[in-house]
Amino acid sequence: MIIKKAELETVIGIRSDIPVNELTEFCFAGRSNVGKSSLINSIMQRKSLARTSSEPGKTRTINYYNVNDAFYLVDLPGYGYAKTGRAEAAAWGRMVERYLKYSRTLKYVFLLTDIRHDPPASDIQMYEWILSRGFEPVVIATKLDKIKRSEKDKRLKAIRLGLSMDGNGILIPFSAKTKAGLEEIYALLEE
Repeated sequence: MIIKKAELETVIGIRSDIPVNELTEFCFAGRSNVGKSSLINSIMQRKSLARTSSEPGKTRTINYYNVNDAFYLVDLPGYGYAKTGRAEAAAWGRMVERYLKYSRTLKYVFLLTDIRHDPPASDIQMYEWILSRGFEPVVIATKLDKIKRSEKDKRLKAIRLGLSMDGNGILIPFSAKTKAGLEEIYALLEE
């Protein structure tokens, strides 16, 4: 995929309305610090358009990145960050729920989980919730470069079992460092 244009176009907060877009949207959900910004930067072929941080919980808005005037990559706030107050976390949850309910051009929901660990309760809950909204999530197992090659199949199986994914569910191992899995993601975006 050739990326000629990639820019942050719209940022919405807790009290903002969900924009009505003509272009297809692909959204990215996952726990804080799972690598959403790194994945989005890799897709857009940019180093730091989506801000990455070693401190979890930085994304507190829904960020719309316009790519080639063809589609939007939508970065949802990370969940599961311990230092976030319950009221703020609940407000983010309602904002994400509103987005998934009212976006009319959403094609895929990408759910990111760390390949090194079995899916935590928050990922399982998000996976089930996405299914309940009528979407089949595309699961991206991030941080592939942080495990041994010999562990890959075992870890992918554990994620499938942990999320109760059926055999047809899409699970892509990904590394922002090596770009492994990026071609499979591009194929979904170009579909």
